Amino acid sequence: MNVVDKIEQKLVKLKELLTSYDKAVIAFSGGVDSTFLAAAARDAMSDVLLVTARSESLTKKEQQDCVTIAQSLGLRHIFLEAGEFEDKQFVANTAERCYFCKKNRFSALADWAESQGYSVIFDGTNVDDQGDYRPGLKALAEIAMVKSPLLEAGFYKKDIRFLSKKWQLPTWDKSSAACLVSRLTYGIPITKEHLKQVEQAESIVRPFVTGQLRVRHHGNLARIEVERDQVDLLLKESVREAIVHALKNLGFTYVTVELGGYRTGSMNDMLEMKP
Repeated sequence: MNVVDKIEQKLVKLKELLTSYDKAVIAFSGGVDSTFLAAAARDAMSDVLLVTARSESLTKKEQQDCVTIAQSLGLRHIFLEAGEFEDKQFVANTAERCYFCKKNRFSALADWAESQGYSVIFDGTNVDDQGDYRPGLKALAEIAMVKSPLLEAGFYKKDIRFLSKKWQLPTWDKSSAACLVSRLTYGIPITKEHLKQVEQAESIVRPFVTGQLRVRHHGNLARIEVERDQVDLLLKESVREAIVHALKNLGFTYVTVELGGYRTGSMNDMLEMKP
C-alpha cells in the first residue's frame, strides 16, 4: 500500500469516528490541525460549532485568523473567555503549566458545551504531538467529553498537510504555532504584561525574517529564535541595532539570537526529563 492509500485509509477511519456523533464542538485554534478537523467534521456531521478560547496567550492575529478561517469553512464560530489567569497554579509557570491551562479551559468548555446540548468536544491532537513533553494531553485524557479523532485515526502532521492542500484549505502550509505562554521560561510568573511583551517583540522582529519565529522570554533577556537560514539576516548591523533598540524599549535588558535556530519545544531543555 502506497503513502496516498494509507492516508486515504486513515481518512475513512476519521469519517467513521466523526459520523458516530450527530454534532460536536471543536476546540478551534485556526491552525493546521483544527482547521483540517473542522473541514472533515463539516462534511461528516450535521452540527459543528467551532469554539476558540480568548486569552492574552493567543495573539490578536491568531484570533482574527480563527474568525476568517471559520468564515471560509462556512461554520459557526464563537469565542469563550479562557479565564486561566484566575488559577494560581497556572500563573506560577511550573513545568505543569500546560496541564493546568488545558484542565481549566476544557473543563469549562465541557460544562458550557453540555449546557448547550453537545455531548462531545473534538480537539486537534495528532500522532506527532505525542513525541514532545506535553502535560496538556494528560489533562485532556481526564475529561470524558474530549476526544481526539485525528490521533485515534492515526494522522501525522504530514498527512494533515497533504489532505489540507488537496482540499485547498488555507492552512495547508501555515507554520506551526504555539501559545504565547510557551515563550516564557519556566518560573517566570505568567502575567498579561509578560505575554504582551512577547507579542510586541515578535511583531518587531517579524518584518525582518520569514518562517518560524519565537522570542523566548527569560526575564530580562529576550532570546530570538528564527529558522537557521534566517539567522544571518538578524545580524546585519542596521537590523541588529533596530531590534535591540526596540526590544530594550519593551523592557528587556539583554537581546540575543539563538545561533542554533528555531526548534520546537526548546524551552523544555531546562527540564530534567525522567524516564
